[in-house]
Amino acid sequence: MQSIKSIHLIVLLIAGFVLYYLLPMNLRALWQPDETRYAEISREMLASGNWIVPKFFGLNYFEKPVAGYWINNIGQGLFGHTNAGVRAGSVISTTLTAFLVAWLGWYMWHDRRLAIMSGVIYLTMLLVYGVGTYAVLDPIVTLWMTIVMCTLWLAFQAKTIGGKISWWIVTGLACGMGVMTKGFLVLAVPVVSCLPWVFLHRRKTELLIFGWLAVVSAVVIVLPWGLAIHYQEPDFWRWFFWVEHIQRFAGDNAQHQAPFWYYLPLMLVGALPWAGHLPGAIIGAWKKRLMAPQFWLLCFIIMPLILYSIGKGKLLTYILPCFAPLSLLIAHYIFFEDKGGAGINDWINITVGVIGMVGIVGGVAPWGIYPLYTYDELLRVAAAVLIFLGWAGAGWYSLMGGSARRYFSAVCPLNMALLVGFAVPAEIEDVKQPQAFITSVRETLQESRYILVQNPGIASAVAWELERSDIILFEDQGEMQYGLTKPEGRSQFVKANHFKQWLAHHRSAGSISVLLYLSTDEAANSVIYALPAPDATHSRGRLLLLQYFNDKGI
Repeated sequence: MQSIKSIHLIVLLIAGFVLYYLLPMNLRALWQPDETRYAEISREMLASGNWIVPKFFGLNYFEKPVAGYWINNIGQGLFGHTNAGVRAGSVISTTLTAFLVAWLGWYMWHDRRLAIMSGVIYLTMLLVYGVGTYAVLDPIVTLWMTIVMCTLWLAFQAKTIGGKISWWIVTGLACGMGVMTKGFLVLAVPVVSCLPWVFLHRRKTELLIFGWLAVVSAVVIVLPWGLAIHYQEPDFWRWFFWVEHIQRFAGDNAQHQAPFWYYLPLMLVGALPWAGHLPGAIIGAWKKRLMAPQFWLLCFIIMPLILYSIGKGKLLTYILPCFAPLSLLIAHYIFFEDKGGAGINDWINITVGVIGMVGIVGGVAPWGIYPLYTYDELLRVAAAVLIFLGWAGAGWYSLMGGSARRYFSAVCPLNMALLVGFAVPAEIEDVKQPQAFITSVRETLQESRYILVQNPGIASAVAWELERSDIILFEDQGEMQYGLTKPEGRSQFVKANHFKQWLAHHRSAGSISVLLYLSTDEAANSVIYALPAPDATHSRGRLLLLQYFNDKGI
């Protein structure tokens, strides 16, 4: 009987994973700018065969190191030139992280239910699912940081010198891969995270004796690529260290500036549908800080959160590594400490679902206060309502079943996983998911000798869809300033006030397409209105394609 139950559980877990992570991979169009950017960089790396220097539109792109693109390359190699191929790296990394979370739960508490629950909690947290099925580098970084959290714990728990040496070396290798994925800040996170535990449990000597092994192994794994890119592009490390680290993290011109408390409400929202357990799990871990496992996990939540909060530049995805230890604390709290928290969590999920439905019907529906949908999109409205209806319904079912149905909170985001791609308003889809429009004008774009695109994110979508990197940016450089300032990049940017002259010079070489992003502010479109009259136009929502035929009229 026990084996039958185990088989049923395994089947349910696999089915849930397929529905949440595998099935939606190719259903949703790619979002610009992030997904289309990373898709195109990896495509160009595969096409060129140069796995050392990241290229974007054929130009040097030094915003991130290279290991994340390598993993994305594997995804595109396995699944081809598809949306699933673009997202495979994130999904694989998130899946491996969930297995590590479950394994660490088993290793710390030797409870199979807790281990499985922690993995399920991790995979169904809103931030984890949202980012884990989205083609960015943060799920990959989270995998390396979760490995570090596990191997450091094993290093401190090891009873033999050989065991300690081995785990410290593996820790350094994971840190090195983190550096090669996103940068040097990855080195600071595990050091800052483990220090409170080290001081509380008086393990400073052990850290000093063995810590250098991690440093050496990190250097060893980074050094070959570090030297290779320095040989090919000597300016990489200057730009990457100063601009992408110092200025982005602490400079007055840091990107995405936000207040110190920015991440606190996002942690609560990101922890849905398990957010009701979060306060109890955190408080419980603090009360039991002399018990090694709970405090270790708490340190890997609180310390990175403080570190990222200090920085001026903030993005939601930065705190993704905090959710691996958080899922373990919540699982432990549910099984061993919860006194009424399950009911509170269920009521939170019911409330989220009801507020979501009210917001859709009364807020953004065609008849709402702030309509995002039109009357032609009632099926999309219905899909959006079903997302929150499913959330509230799962919360209610869990509430009615008490502790026997505590797993059922994991079902709350299921409708979102399956329907969100069908619920996006056309107004947003046309701008943030331009694949449909690009596909509709594919033949026109493919026949164009030159393609100019006003928005860099949309430009990356064009490059990805057409599998060509010779896209010319028009008016807006976006994050391409570095590559466009180099001699080889100057021909890939055209200012609007120079376009008439540029057109006269290049028109004889073939037809020209200019893809523009119309602003909601009519005055901001003055640049577009000042362009020479096109020979043909195509439009969809706020996207406008202008065609200029060559001198022969074709």
